[in-house]
Amino acid sequence: MNTAYFIAKKIQQGKGEDSKVSRPIIRISKVSIILAMIVNIVTIAVVIGFQNEVKNKVTGFGSHLTILRAGDYNAFESRPFERQENLENEIFGIEGINNIQRFAYKPALLQSEIDTTFYSLQEKDTFQIQQEIQGVIIKGVGEEFNWEFFREHLVEGQLPNYSLNEVSEEILISRRIATNLKLQVGDEVSVFYIKSQPIKQKQKVVGIFETGFEEQDRQVVFADIRKIQQMNDWGIKVSFRFADTITSDGQFVLLAEAKGGNGNYRYDWGEGFESVKGITYCGGKDTTIKVVVSDYWRSIREPLEETTIPDTAMIEIRVSGEKNLPCYPLSLNGNRFSVEYLNDDGTQFAIPMHGGKRYKIRLINGKGSHSHYVGGYEILVDDFSNLDAISQKVKSKVVYSSMELANDFRVRSIFEEQEDIFLWLSFLDVNVWIILFLMLIVSIINMGSGLLVLILSKTSFIGLLKALGSTNWQIRKIFLYQTVFIVLRGMFWGNLIGITICLAQQYFTLIPLNPEVYYLNAVPIELNIWYLILLNIGTLVLCTAALIIPSYVITKISPVKAIRFQ
Repeated sequence: MNTAYFIAKKIQQGKGEDSKVSRPIIRISKVSIILAMIVNIVTIAVVIGFQNEVKNKVTGFGSHLTILRAGDYNAFESRPFERQENLENEIFGIEGINNIQRFAYKPALLQSEIDTTFYSLQEKDTFQIQQEIQGVIIKGVGEEFNWEFFREHLVEGQLPNYSLNEVSEEILISRRIATNLKLQVGDEVSVFYIKSQPIKQKQKVVGIFETGFEEQDRQVVFADIRKIQQMNDWGIKVSFRFADTITSDGQFVLLAEAKGGNGNYRYDWGEGFESVKGITYCGGKDTTIKVVVSDYWRSIREPLEETTIPDTAMIEIRVSGEKNLPCYPLSLNGNRFSVEYLNDDGTQFAIPMHGGKRYKIRLINGKGSHSHYVGGYEILVDDFSNLDAISQKVKSKVVYSSMELANDFRVRSIFEEQEDIFLWLSFLDVNVWIILFLMLIVSIINMGSGLLVLILSKTSFIGLLKALGSTNWQIRKIFLYQTVFIVLRGMFWGNLIGITICLAQQYFTLIPLNPEVYYLNAVPIELNIWYLILLNIGTLVLCTAALIIPSYVITKISPVKAIRFQ
């Protein structure tokens, strides 16, 4: 039987005159343990929650790793490069990689619908027209994009679907933008893409999210990457135009119109590249005319220089009637003529001519080579703690895949992209240790004071035990057990109150934050069971170990003097 434990338990339960002296001090000691546990639990839960929430939101709008062109240090202004599908597959095969996804950015303006307000001014009816405009950064993503983060923060509507064959006009916006522009799910919003000449597009709001990450919520909109590739004029897109005039000798003029690239275009009509952007035609049999358009830097005929991926367009011409007659349209006004359109988009039409000859034209415009270009790659990992090791593996894949990629690309982690934010988060760890240390010191000092009071109030009892043959260590253990009882009770109430405060904040948001300052709209809480266990074990062990020294005073008590002590 543990005699020291038995005696300590009896003393703890007993009542006597000496308890009147020790009780207030013991209560103060117990309260100090309770307050220390409350402060430490709340501090750890808030700091861990804050760090993880900010990390999740930073990576939610971006990624853990980013691949950009060498020399680009801002994904918003990155230069495009040709998509590397082999590299994508190699990176996706690295252990620990969760996803690799393409992205592209484009500045734009969102314009709200016209808001008309009617009112009376000096007994005259009048009205005011108002439209809101907001500058945003549109992030183009593909079908492989990981929507998990935005699925958790979706407040209205649904996530856009970019897996269809056609370019999607669906966009996802934040609640902040929706409020500013008075937009709702299902509304069509005017989007002005910033180019040499702004292009107005109508796109549909299918979902609204709210992350509380104010810096990103107020400026980032999600759209189909194919739309952004088109608006950025990456690659080359060529279309055919059938001129509405004929030459003096009765020839139609076919023109190839290109955009994108570097603006210096060369045209291949079947006999090599040249500078001629159009040809004349008046044939008598069915034919297909094809043109390939590329750009160049120094020489039109130079085949080896680096150029933008070319695009191809075609015209299908079907001839009916008297095929060998010359080409003189019926509705000819001067040298201009009109056509009979056969579809709504004007890519199919017919040209009737004198003598019964008739052309049926089908324009097959190029799809554009913009889809072969991306602004960069975002890489998500399974375990954030392994980011540095995975980053080195990704860099190795880029370096050893080809020398061209090694020189043209760079890999940056989220720590490098958001260095200021992660440096700030790392400072919070120092604050946590300072708070834990101070609270434990205060608790140990108070418990030490309580232990000394307990010893002094039991001086005669200590002398009696020594007279009966008890050793100093046996007597010290009695009082150490008593202090452990006090610490355990304080820890119980501290845990109960601290966890209750954390749960109340987590579910009822008692303390809001300014998202423009803290990146969050409420104090985040994350209760980690392992941290709680370590905190409780550490508190019990440190407090008990620290009280061994004050208990040493028992060895200085003389049995004869102690028995006489009143």
